[in-house]
Amino acid sequence: MKNYEKIDLEKIYKTQTLNIVKIDNGQYKLNSKYKVGKVVLFNNIAMLNLANSSQKIYIEFDKLNGAYNDDIVVVQVAFNPKGKTKGKVVQIFKSSGNEVLCYKTQEGILTVKENIPMPKLKLDVIDGDVFVLFNSEITQHFGNISNPKTDEKISLYLGNKYYRLKDTNHKIHNVMKGGENFSKRTDLTDLAFCTIDPASAKDHDDAIYFDEKSSTLFVAIADVSAFVQEGSELDMDAKKKGFSIYLPHKVMPMLPFELSADLCSLVPNQKRFAYVFKMKLDLKSTRVEKAELFEAVIESKNKFSYEEIDDVLEKNDTSNEFVKFYNITKQFRNKRLKNGYDFRNDETRLILNSEELLEKVKVEFSTPSHSLVEECMLLANQEAAKRLKSRGIFRVHDEPTTNKIKKLIDEVNILGLKAELKKDVHSTIISIQQKARNVGLEHEVDELIIQSQQQAHYGSTKKPHFGLGFTDYSHFTSPIRRYSDLVLHRLLKSSKFPDDLEDICTNISDVEREISSLVWDYEDRKYARYLSNHIGEVYMVTLIDTDNRIGKLDGQVKGARVYLENYSGEKLFTRLQIKIVSSDIISKKITATIV
Repeated sequence: MKNYEKIDLEKIYKTQTLNIVKIDNGQYKLNSKYKVGKVVLFNNIAMLNLANSSQKIYIEFDKLNGAYNDDIVVVQVAFNPKGKTKGKVVQIFKSSGNEVLCYKTQEGILTVKENIPMPKLKLDVIDGDVFVLFNSEITQHFGNISNPKTDEKISLYLGNKYYRLKDTNHKIHNVMKGGENFSKRTDLTDLAFCTIDPASAKDHDDAIYFDEKSSTLFVAIADVSAFVQEGSELDMDAKKKGFSIYLPHKVMPMLPFELSADLCSLVPNQKRFAYVFKMKLDLKSTRVEKAELFEAVIESKNKFSYEEIDDVLEKNDTSNEFVKFYNITKQFRNKRLKNGYDFRNDETRLILNSEELLEKVKVEFSTPSHSLVEECMLLANQEAAKRLKSRGIFRVHDEPTTNKIKKLIDEVNILGLKAELKKDVHSTIISIQQKARNVGLEHEVDELIIQSQQQAHYGSTKKPHFGLGFTDYSHFTSPIRRYSDLVLHRLLKSSKFPDDLEDICTNISDVEREISSLVWDYEDRKYARYLSNHIGEVYMVTLIDTDNRIGKLDGQVKGARVYLENYSGEKLFTRLQIKIVSSDIISKKITATIV
């Protein structure tokens, strides 16, 4: 028995109003109707974690009676021999002292994340106010849910990233001052490097130059490690953040703007420190014949947007240097896809106005210019990983499990594709994609294939990347916005491994998942806020989840997920006309009926 439970029983006995604890032969014992344990919250229900028992006791949220995660509580148990054993909290014996994000409604105070009723407290708040409770007192007030600018605070708080709203003034040492730093580097300022990024990009991690005569590709990456000393306050801050956060209306950079948008950014017509791969390409065998890696100084000559390069490629002037180089990258891509995969994957980008209200949704597709840049970055990432032996920091993507592949086959067969297991996973997926193309379902089936994949992560042991079909792969090309790349640059320069390398990989992977969930939470709340003003309006949805009755909206608010109240067995990917019934901004739940 854990110490806290021994103490609890004695104190409960002295303070109890119910017959929870009794004395038997001088020892405190629980009445069989009660249990003492710690509350553990899940998505839709809570469980009681007992000290010395694997028994599962479920607590519905409306039976928590003000208890929250990690609180030590007394639960009255209702045994059910034919179903789940359930209980209700009758006493909060010891509060965990956790902060809780809450909001006020006419019915009382509820938690934002789980919609759990909290104790009745006299607080100076009005309906819709969002705030942080600690020991029954408000420690932070986020504003009212009627204000769309509260959405950012809510998502950052729920994603454990609220601290990123605070400015950090770390000392930045401009290592570009002083000739001695330049003299130690290879001077590539005469080469016509260029950057190709979204038109709105503020930071430029990478620049490329292709020497047609020698078939040599130069991939220059911002040399962040020259500015961020390992173990410094600036480094510890970047390590904690892990990544830049990209919200629809803003970027929250991993590094201070002085570095991310200026000193480290490969802006045109400015000398910048870069870590450069020089790769001699064998165009006949479509492989890297020889690769060199060195610290350099470059001066980008042009800043192109994806749209500008697409315009050039569309004209298909075979004398144009970009057209000629694009045709080379296409050959490398075709070879890559013999082991990897080509997924039709469009992305939705939410467009917000100055009040941070959703105005429209823009659908962005991968274009030839994206493909050109991607192939260059993939080559550099592979070459970086090849320089490491069995240990380092790698981007790992495991093969789907057998169960997931079998489930995928079952799902696509429901669509009438008649898929079957082949000799290996790659052959199976390629076969499914071909069958989907034949019936015009390639986009929908690609979504199912992506859902069947394992989640990519960072690891300290070299393993293949299944999705790309690479045996050697790491992230080298974005040190301004990914801490993993900064760690890799240091490893390649010094060959010294941090003692906590495994912990670094685990932490970066965890932070990546947290940030993804944070962004999804923010975008879902923007959808819910928009549709809360369009109750009763009719839209078209595509059914994407039959188990949970979820459809995805098309048109003006493409991508919004709605729960269908009157779903009656329609087939996956069926297009349906629906009417919005309700949209809750706090829970982000949008409900609709099929009309």
